[in-house]
Amino acid sequence: MATVVPPPSKRQRTAAADKAREQQELDHIPDDLGSVRVQFFDHATGKPSGPPISVPVVNASVKNLELLLNTLQGNDSSERIPYRFAYQKHIADSSTGGGLLDIANDLYHSLLRPNLKTTEDIIELRYTPQAIFRVRAVSRCSSSIPGHGEAILAAQFSPSSSSRMVTGSGDSTVRIWDCDTGTPLHTLKGHTSWVLVVSWSPDDTTIVTGSMDNTVRLWDPNSGQALGTPLKGHNKWVTSLAWEPYHLQAPGRPRLASASKDATVRIWDTVSRRIELVLSGHKGSVSCVRWGGAGKIYTSSHDKTVKVWNSHDGTLAQTLSSHAHWVNHLALSTEFALRTAYHDHTPSTPPTPEAKLSKALARFEHAATVSNSIIERLVTASDDFTIYLWTPSTSSKPVCRLLGHQKQVNHVTFSPDGVLIASSGWDNHIKLWSARDGSFLFTLRGHVGPVYMSCFSPDSRLVVSGSKDTTLKVWDVRTGKLKEDLPGHQDEVFAVDWSPDGGKVGSGGKDKAVRLWRH
Repeated sequence: MATVVPPPSKRQRTAAADKAREQQELDHIPDDLGSVRVQFFDHATGKPSGPPISVPVVNASVKNLELLLNTLQGNDSSERIPYRFAYQKHIADSSTGGGLLDIANDLYHSLLRPNLKTTEDIIELRYTPQAIFRVRAVSRCSSSIPGHGEAILAAQFSPSSSSRMVTGSGDSTVRIWDCDTGTPLHTLKGHTSWVLVVSWSPDDTTIVTGSMDNTVRLWDPNSGQALGTPLKGHNKWVTSLAWEPYHLQAPGRPRLASASKDATVRIWDTVSRRIELVLSGHKGSVSCVRWGGAGKIYTSSHDKTVKVWNSHDGTLAQTLSSHAHWVNHLALSTEFALRTAYHDHTPSTPPTPEAKLSKALARFEHAATVSNSIIERLVTASDDFTIYLWTPSTSSKPVCRLLGHQKQVNHVTFSPDGVLIASSGWDNHIKLWSARDGSFLFTLRGHVGPVYMSCFSPDSRLVVSGSKDTTLKVWDVRTGKLKEDLPGHQDEVFAVDWSPDGGKVGSGGKDKAVRLWRH
């Protein structure tokens, strides 16, 4: 016999009614406030998009402001662009000083009720365009593919589509998967120890892998064959890999940076297979390397420092030292644009090499432009429970210190639009921060084990996290609420990636199976 749920008690009914009434009061906007004058400014250039406009306070919701701005810009209904609005706080406005305040739902609840502004003032709103396409949250496991003989330690989708994914495993092999049919394409054999890191080149023609056997190997993703002999030079594990951004590459001669536990970073010419430069200066294992679009290489290390190098001659440009323990991970605000180069959410690619180069450069500049200047931002995560936000091009001092995690921070990542930062920690939480000023936004609670990594959807509206508790969880970054809970793995989830076209999520972990998730 089915269990019948008992009817709610009197106390529960009273509590529900009170909560509904409070919510109604919270959402209510008084209709006797008249109008407020609003002026829109482009956040990237700082230029106004027309004169101040009078808007009734009752109707000053984000949706209506979006409609108004599209009308001002002459966009018709078929090409309407979604926007995110923020108000530039001045020092006198709040106890926390300046910074940007996101407009969540409407001007009344964000600015007028907290007394940041009155109806007599002109409200200057900064707008940032959001992705025109919308990624739907993955909600089911479409494929569970066995094949690896040990735990899967790294996974990455091809930059051009969600049809192919590469994984590296503790069984010393690398495998390429056909994600449309859920079948293995190629098994890449050659490494003699655990494969710790995999990376797909921005132009989609090469896969590079790094292993505990101290070597780096290059592979052809179409044939599954090794491209020449392994790149030998490191004398300890290879921990991280980074390709030279597509718009900086010499034609036909892409370079590659590999970081190792031997405290060095090596720059390789992938055609001649020679070491071009050795970046030595760290005193401990190098945990992460990133190659920026402005010609700088960023490295984090267990010696508590982050170093910035010039990629053309290997000289040290800056040492960023604020952390009090190992620096575990670093991320760049332009990472998504650099990873995907000239590929976007549409299947078409530019026809000529010149067009590819100009599109890759334009996508990088768009991702890096803040207030009319190109500034690449950097975020670092450490075992000292803190995160620091930096702009190395302007200062060796951090922009701010992001406090809140109760245990070591394992992983950080920027959203593709460069507006948010997600950090994953051993305290079972993911935290969301504003990438503009480092202000705290949400704690995403739901995991019951350490969170190993998280990854944003290409439209920056969702984030997926993988944890020791065997689940993946998809979160809505606007509300900070759980969107989908994805159980399915039999053991810890070590690697997760969202395909650049938004169609699929791939994950792997201790249960040795690759799982593909889709809507």
